[in-house]
Amino acid sequence: MNGTRPTRDVYEAVADPTRRKLLQLLADVEESPLNELTFHFEMGRTAVSKHLAILKEAGLVTSRKVGRETRFKLNASPLKEIQDWVAFYDKFWSARLSRLNQLLEEEEE
Repeated sequence: MNGTRPTRDVYEAVADPTRRKLLQLLADVEESPLNELTFHFEMGRTAVSKHLAILKEAGLVTSRKVGRETRFKLNASPLKEIQDWVAFYDKFWSARLSRLNQLLEEEEE
């Protein structure tokens, strides 16, 4: 990222299954060129490139030119926002299930 604030919401960016798969593919490598990423999909380079642009706008992907090739790299730090949001609900459900378990044990006695 170039130090500017992302222009797209991270939740919107990860809402699409193709973009989630791109993130998974990029998590497994240091960086990857467009043609290697396109290989994993039943769509053309232009469509994959559009998905990568959305991920880039959300700050989830960075890119750099190497000759005529553009290489893409995962920037997972914006995913922390999603992790924090999910963690809140994890605590919420844990507390509810713990209370339910307590009520069931009291009922058994």
